[in-house]
Amino acid sequence: MQDARILVTGGGGFIGSNLANTLAEENEVIALDNGYLGTSDNLDESVQYIEADVLDEDLPTDVDIVYHLAALSSRELLEDNPVHGARVNVDGFVNVVEQAIADGCETIVYASTSSIYGSRTTPTPEDVDVEAATGYDASMLGRERYAEYYNDFYADTDLTLAGMRFFSVYQGYGGAESHKGTYANTVSQFAEKIAQGTPPVLWGDGTQTRDFTHVNDIVRGLELAADHELEGVYNLGTGESYSFNEMVELINGVLGTDIDPVYEPIPLTNYVHDTLADSSKIRKATGWEPRIDFEDGVERVCQAYLDEE
Repeated sequence: MQDARILVTGGGGFIGSNLANTLAEENEVIALDNGYLGTSDNLDESVQYIEADVLDEDLPTDVDIVYHLAALSSRELLEDNPVHGARVNVDGFVNVVEQAIADGCETIVYASTSSIYGSRTTPTPEDVDVEAATGYDASMLGRERYAEYYNDFYADTDLTLAGMRFFSVYQGYGGAESHKGTYANTVSQFAEKIAQGTPPVLWGDGTQTRDFTHVNDIVRGLELAADHELEGVYNLGTGESYSFNEMVELINGVLGTDIDPVYEPIPLTNYVHDTLADSSKIRKATGWEPRIDFEDGVERVCQAYLDEE
């Protein structure tokens, strides 16, 4: 991808800023964010930052590619205000897509979630049954259904919409996650606590597992999705899972610490205990492969603390 004009909504956020900064090396990139879950501090000077909301009129959608990553991206945020959450995650999606179509943009890649799979310990392909166990899940499924409609309705045109079902994306507070605080990935939160000598709090017995995927691999997947003008939905995950107990052990190993976690009862209903991606669909379509295994990823997360010593 070179010399393209690209809009990244949620461009000040964790994944959005990593994507925008990477694409800006060879493209004209606009990062749009309302400043609620993102910050312009995450962006390089080469990225044009616009503070606006995905529900606004007259968005800068006169571009070659739209990456729609803006969302209220946790179940807690939607449970606190379900009406606003639905407006942002569903209405905001439709608003961006409609304006992009009106401006002649034909390539749209958007964020979805793997939480719609529920708990699964075997590699999960895209064609299994999905569920809306939370308002957040329902809103992401709403995006996918609207995207399905657009791909079908505009089947005779060059318009394509591709949804990326992210698994557990991380980078660390030394990257662009620090502003998220308690909404950051557990890898980042636990590394921060252990580096400070504070026991991390694990729900249940710590045996829950996640397909932890480094943001650099996510960014490459997003790039390839647009390059190949994909449509439909695709998993972006490594195909390997680690328990929270294993994660804490890895962090302690890298930091040279010996901090035991504290275990507390799981406070949520419909808690997803395990995730594991089958990413063969996007691998076959684009050649994407994850390049950062979890052990290497944990070392990258912890390096910021080692550099302070």
